[in-house]
Amino acid sequence: MAISDINSYAHLTDADVEALGHELDAIRREVEADRGRRDVRYLHRTIKLQRSLELSGRAVLLGSHRRSLWLLGTAALGLAKIIENMELGHNVMHGQWDWMNDPEVHSTTYEWDMVCASPHWKHSHNYIHHKYTNVIGMDDDVGYKVLRVTRDEAWEPRRLFQPITNVVLASTFEWGIGLHDIGLREIIDGEKPREIGVPQLKLFGRKIIRQMGKDYVLFPALTGPNFVNTLTANATANLIRNLWAYVVIFCGHFPDGAEKFTVESLEHETQGQWYLRQMLGSANFHAGPVMAFMSGNLCYQIEHHLFPDLPSNRLAEISVRVRELCEKYDLPYTTGSLPVQYLKTLRTINKLALPDQLLRDTADDAPETASERRFASLPEPKGLRVSGGLKTAIAELREQRRRRKARR
Repeated sequence: MAISDINSYAHLTDADVEALGHELDAIRREVEADRGRRDVRYLHRTIKLQRSLELSGRAVLLGSHRRSLWLLGTAALGLAKIIENMELGHNVMHGQWDWMNDPEVHSTTYEWDMVCASPHWKHSHNYIHHKYTNVIGMDDDVGYKVLRVTRDEAWEPRRLFQPITNVVLASTFEWGIGLHDIGLREIIDGEKPREIGVPQLKLFGRKIIRQMGKDYVLFPALTGPNFVNTLTANATANLIRNLWAYVVIFCGHFPDGAEKFTVESLEHETQGQWYLRQMLGSANFHAGPVMAFMSGNLCYQIEHHLFPDLPSNRLAEISVRVRELCEKYDLPYTTGSLPVQYLKTLRTINKLALPDQLLRDTADDAPETASERRFASLPEPKGLRVSGGLKTAIAELREQRRRRKARR
């Protein structure tokens, strides 16, 4: 099932993993020491662009009775919401800009333009997800409590509706994120103490009132007779933001090669092993400068997971060095085009809607689920290799399968 012994799976010795950790620590120190004026310029330009798009979109929607202006205003507002959500909100609340000591872009004070309250997101994402990345039973981002994306989770009849659930989650992604940390079912079932759950629900309720009031009452009212047109434009802009955020996040966490881990893998975990878990548990997608910017630079999800609090505009240059380390330690660098990464993710979601009996691959060696036991058929004991690492071992497994098919 999931990976229990990360060193064994990666075909690295303890010394290898420690050395890898030291090299990644060195990258962090270099980037931290180099932060300065160009990073501040990047952030300020991003804020200026986001505000300009939002203001122009709101202004154009004053004439939203005209179809052309409705489309133009909706597009501008949708882009503004994407930038605010991905490149500003997500990254600011990671603490990427705390070193500037600017309260406007500080992780402790920022509140983003979506229904999820920032304290809830920072707990479920910064603390839980980034600390326990892809650890089954600890990281609720593995399927977001509603999707089965690994065979480590037992199949249930309700999974048959998973393809539909996936569409609903994509369309309402901000609401899914908003409810993610609250644990509504746990509150209803009495598993979460009321003194914790009730304040969370109140904060979430206040955030809902603020967002709904802004997008569906205040701004439409400001356009007078175009109230309904502006309301639908705002709803469409939110839908655009939800779908884009969903695609970016899912392509970084659920395509082939984004591995899952057992709780046992955390026992005595070193800094080097934590780094290794981030590298093996995340995936990138190809992007030019514009797409990288619109994704909040989360096309570099591997680098973001290694250094979640380093400025997002540095991830592209960091990725060059991470690739070099993957080559040096014979580790796969999981990436691909955005359509390919999403189609792989969609295949996993749809496939795991079915009972395990209908699935062809084994529970230890499938595109969406793998463990160190997948290498048992290789000649070396426990699949460990002397001449190569994980990348080589995976290539040998593929060659082994190819030969078997040829013999048949």
